[in-house]
Order: sequence, then C-alpha cells, then structure tokens
Amino acid sequence: MKKPPGEEPKDELTVTPPKKWAAGVPAVVHALEYSLEQTSPVRTGETLLTMNQVGGIDCPGCAWADPSPGHRHRNEYCENGAKHINDEATTRRVTADFFRRYPVSELARRSDMWLNHQGRLTEPMVKRPGSDHYEPISWTDAFGLLSAELTSLDSPDEAVFYTSGRVGNEAAFVLQLFARALGTNNLPDCSNMCHESSGFALHETLGTGKGTVSLHDLHHADLIFLVGQNPGTNHPRQLSALEQAKLNGARIIAVNPLPEAGLLRFKNPQKARGVIGHGVQIADRFLHIRPGGDLALFQALNRLLLEAEDARPGQVLDHDFIRANTSGFEEFAEHVRAISWEEVLTATELTREEIEKVRDDVLRSERVIVCWAMGVTQHKHGVATIREIVNFLMLRGNIGRAGTGACPVRGHSNVQGDRTMGIWEQMPDSFLDALQREFGFDPPRAHGLDSVNSIKAMREGRIKLFLGVAGNFVRAAPDSAVTEEAMRRCRLTAYISTKLNRSHAVCGRAALILPTLGRTERDFQAGGEQFVTVENSMSEVHTSRGRLKPASKLLLSEVAILCRLARRTLDGEPDIPWDRFEADYGAIRDRISRIVPGLHDFNRRVARPGGIQLPNPVNEGVFPTAVGKALFTCNAWEMPHTPDGHLLLQTLRSHDQWNTIPYTSDDRYRGIHGSRRVVLVNPADLTELGLSEGQHVDLVSVWTDKVRRRAEDFEVVPYPTARGSAASYYPETQVLVPLDSVAEISNQPTSKGIVVRLEPTGARRSPKTTPS
Repeated sequence: MKKPPGEEPKDELTVTPPKKWAAGVPAVVHALEYSLEQTSPVRTGETLLTMNQVGGIDCPGCAWADPSPGHRHRNEYCENGAKHINDEATTRRVTADFFRRYPVSELARRSDMWLNHQGRLTEPMVKRPGSDHYEPISWTDAFGLLSAELTSLDSPDEAVFYTSGRVGNEAAFVLQLFARALGTNNLPDCSNMCHESSGFALHETLGTGKGTVSLHDLHHADLIFLVGQNPGTNHPRQLSALEQAKLNGARIIAVNPLPEAGLLRFKNPQKARGVIGHGVQIADRFLHIRPGGDLALFQALNRLLLEAEDARPGQVLDHDFIRANTSGFEEFAEHVRAISWEEVLTATELTREEIEKVRDDVLRSERVIVCWAMGVTQHKHGVATIREIVNFLMLRGNIGRAGTGACPVRGHSNVQGDRTMGIWEQMPDSFLDALQREFGFDPPRAHGLDSVNSIKAMREGRIKLFLGVAGNFVRAAPDSAVTEEAMRRCRLTAYISTKLNRSHAVCGRAALILPTLGRTERDFQAGGEQFVTVENSMSEVHTSRGRLKPASKLLLSEVAILCRLARRTLDGEPDIPWDRFEADYGAIRDRISRIVPGLHDFNRRVARPGGIQLPNPVNEGVFPTAVGKALFTCNAWEMPHTPDGHLLLQTLRSHDQWNTIPYTSDDRYRGIHGSRRVVLVNPADLTELGLSEGQHVDLVSVWTDKVRRRAEDFEVVPYPTARGSAASYYPETQVLVPLDSVAEISNQPTSKGIVVRLEPTGARRSPKTTPS
C-alpha cells in the first residue's frame, strides 16, 4: 500500500515561460508518473486500457464525448483523465486510525492537495456534537442518525440534497426521487456553479437546455469558435476533435483572456506527428479579449453581418431559415445596429480591424460552430452572452444543420446526465407529472433552492441538514468564509464520498462521512454485478462498468446508500421499491425509461456499443420555445466598472488539477511550478500599478456590500493576460467572489469577473526563473 504524505508540500515558486503547445510525450510521462505514485503498474494498466472503451470505465473527469465504437484509440484518454482515474484507484487508505490522529480542527487547516493525497475513505465515520474527532459508526447507526434528523425537521424544505456531476444516472435518479418523495425540491448541483447560464439561455432561445453539436459536426465544420475555454487542461480530448477538424480544413478562432497552450498547438501523443513532428496548429486567429467582453464581440459581429447583408442583399443572411424558424428578428436587428463601436472596443480591448477579420472568416464559412465554457457563463451577463451567440448562429442558419451549432463544453463527467435524471430545483411540470404517474405520489411543485440560495438559507438558519453526494461543496461554492460559516450552522452535514476533502472538515454540529464505491470499482449487489450509465456533453448515454476490487469491504455504492436511507426514512410511504432498486439497477432504468423522453427501452438500448443518442428537437427543425420558434433576443450589457488602480480578476484551474483538487503545485503549461498562491498580471498593468515581479500582495475584492474580501499573500507573476485583468487559481480565490455577485437570470456565481485591487503585503522576492 502506498504511504500517504505526512507533510504539506513546500511552497517555493519557480517560473518558466508559458508553453506554446499542449500534450505530446510530456503528457504521457506526467500521466504515468502521477498514476504510479498512486497505485501499481498492474492497476494503472487495468484502468487505462479499459477507460472510455465499450464496456469499460467512463472517465470520471470531463464530459467530452467518445468517438463511435470502432473508431476509438486503444488509449482513449488524456493526461488529466489518466491522473484522475488513478487518483481514485489509489492504494492509499484513510482509516479510523487516521481520524484518531487528526482532529477536525487540524484537518480544516490542511490544504486541498494534502487531504486528497491521504487516499480512499474506508468506513463510515461520525463527528458527534461537541467532539473534534470523527469516530467509526456502523452503517445501520449512520442511516439511523441521518434518518432521525430528516424525520425530525419541521419541514422537508429544511434539508438540502447537493449533487456533483461524478454521480451516475441511476444514483442521481434515486436521489431526486427520494428528495421529492420526502417533499422537497431542494436539489442544488454543480451545474448551478458552472453552466447554469447555458441552460437558461438555450432554453429561452432554442427550447432545449443542451448543446446541438456532435463530434461528427465538429469534424466537418468550416469554422469553430472556442470562447472562454481552455481545452488543453479542462477537457483535453477535445483537442483530438479539433485536430481532426483542422485536418478536414476547418479554421479555428480562439477567444480568451490568456493565450493558453491548448489553444495554440496540439501534439497528439497517439500519432507520429505529435511525437516527432510539430503537431497541429489549433487557433488560426487568437482574440486576446478582456474578461467579459464576449457579448460585445458577438454583438459587433452581428452588426457587421447585417451591414454585409445591406451591401449584398440576399447573399449573407439565411433568410429562409430566419423566416421559417425564428421570431424577433426585426427587433434584434434594430437593437444590434445601434451598438456603439466605442463601447465594443472598450469592453473587448480588441481593435475594429481584428473583429472585421473575424467577420470575413464567417462570410467564407458555410458551417459554423461556437464552443464555450465557464469563461462565458461565469459573468453577470453570462445568459445574455449566450443568447447573443445564438443570434449569431441563427443569422446564417448555423443551427440544426450538419457541421453547425451551439456547443457548451461541460467539464464534469455526468453533470448533464444528472439534470436529465431530475437533479434540478426547477424541474418542469412534465417531469413531475411523469413521476406522479409512475410512483403514485404528488411531487412538490414549488421551486427549490439552488446552490447560492442554499448557502443563504443555511446562513439564515432555514436549512438544518445538508447531504452532499460526491463533490466538495464548500470549496466549489463562492464567498468561502460565508459558505463555511453557513455550513457550520447546520445540525447535520453528511457527505457520500470516495476521498477526503475540505467539506468533511467544515461540519455542522454533527457530521457523517459515508464512504462509497468509485467508478473504477466492481459493484456487486443482490442481483449480481451492476453497471451505471452516464451522459456526455453531446447527449450520448452509455454504460460504465468498474474493474477494480473495492478499496474496502465496508464501502457501499451510491445507489445502495441512497436506497437504504430512503427506505429507513420514508418507511414505505410512498410505495417505492427501494430494495429492488438497490439489488438491480436495471429496475431503476426501467422506471427511467417511462419518465425521461428518449430513454424508452433503456436497458436494451444502452447495452449496445455506443449507447443511446438522446434526441435534440433543434436538430429535427423543432424549437419547443413558448412561441414554437427559435427566438432572436435583444441583449443589453454593462461591463463591470473597474476603478483606477483595480483589475478584473478571473479564477482558473491549473493543469495539474481536477475541479477543486490540485494534484500537484505545478501548472506546467503556464510555467508555474511549486506554488499556487500566484496572481498573473499583464506586465504593462504591473508598471501602471507600481508593482513588480515576485512582489507579495493581498487580493482584495471590491463589492457593493462594502465588505472587503481578502485573499492573502499571493506572489505577482508577469503574464500575457488581457490588459486590465488578472488571473489566479480556484478554489483559493473563491473567498473573493461575493455570494450576491451572480449572473442575471441564472443566479450563477460570477467567478470570472471580480473587481480586485492588489495590496502589497511583504518584502519583494523574485521567483527563481529558469530558461525555456
């Protein structure tokens, strides 16, 4: 068994020039190094060779789609996927002895990296009121404690059930069924904090909350926009699809505040040109945009397209598509023609010539796709930006045709599947009606609490119990100090988890750790060996089957934990066969097949290689909006005001990181090694602010509530960020994101648009710098 680290890593910064390409042989080396630190060569081979294969383990990392069966590489995984799957498959273990040695108060002082590196949780643990230690508890007593708390609530709405996108479809369906049978729609999830803006914007404009693009579409597009995303780190297998698109003749436009390596060039380690050659250039054009300027950019493009139509009537816009399939064009056109070029150039920090060159690329292209991620969604005007992207696509009929469409790139394995299964505080009546017909009870109809409103309710004492299924809620959530204070006001906090994280150290008066099987592990129930299903970003539902022996004999699956809790809590009312669901996940899928459109005959169809492609009405020419057509929209916006001496901060992940958990202190693509407490600032801004390389500063966010949130002791690194902006790592800078700073309509935290000032905090020290 691998021994976990006893000491925190030293924080010693070394800076090298940023990389200008992603992947290649170093990606293979780093993936294997980390994997072999965690587990044996045999287990590493077993996980990697079955990963993303038909009948194998679906990558627990990102939600990027797999090539169709027969077209998958034998090594169908990326560097970060390999790290993530073997981080879960680690042979390190957290036992009762560990919790006797480390009180909760000490665990709360440990870093995210250290906590994760301790290994897999092995038995249920409880922290009782007044105690500073977790201690062992039997499963029977754990369910008894949790059930007693649930049944003692004055209202089911005093409980919150949070879900991370790592959860499979079957567990997600059981969780929402339990919560609604109990009587609440308080079902926040990680979508609330990453792509909620996408869902609201796409629902309003197209009538569906999902993207409209397949891998085949990406391979055959003429022009692809990558907006506010970093595929080289956050969804590296997208680079393979972009490589294929380039080889088929596509042009790619990258729009981002930082020139990320994965946006520049890709060396595919599975091909000779990626090993001994120069790889493939990804971006033909890079727009070094100011954070939050994407709405202004697409409004400018839309105005230019309208003006091109004026100059060449009938040759630019797709009038047949607009006339037959859309509503609101005239109002939109009038609005966008009135935009101010001065405001556009200020908001984007681009030149008019740069934007006009993009227009020319569009005019030369018959098939256009726009991909985006959290660099778009996590702004106050995130919903408006995506609506404007849809306007842009509709002008030339780039919706619903092969090689075209809207592509929100989701970053968590089954986050889209969770929503399909009903994990949403605002599920429509059609879904709730189907639950009622199938299970014979009337689900609650009032909307529940999302993530931000759950924190507010806990802070106000309106939530007494928090149950988290996977994830690390207190680190993913905004306004860290406020979130942690709110969590500690609960009577009971409980997490169904595979590994230790900070959320286990930020407890209610009582707390439970309920250890569960990982996706890599074999799952035997009374009905035999089970598999789970997941849905990727492109609405494909397929199986995932674990291969490894469980980390402990005391682990239960997520489905088993939730079914036993539901049976204990609800005591047969309503009459739901929780025992049967636990014994055979196929029984859950049978019920899903009668509730979720597109999943009819679920068990038979999902067993086929490649699984099930869920229908998207947009691609059939159907737009299920309120008016039965796709909607053009008029989108007003206002950039965050940054006073003199302030910058606009965006949070970001390092390359050696998965969600809230860093694997190491390195971010080799950006040239940051040995420390995460850095702030990346354009050299010209440093000169203007009177700051220097290596200086230590506090990051202080400025918000209308007059509270100054502070992240202390960050080292300044000159970096080619967009002028007027800065960047720093998540989750260390979540403390700077005010709970009330959210996107309009979607209520998603604005982690990419926080006004900060940099206050010197210590003597200047220059980082050790090595040549490229």
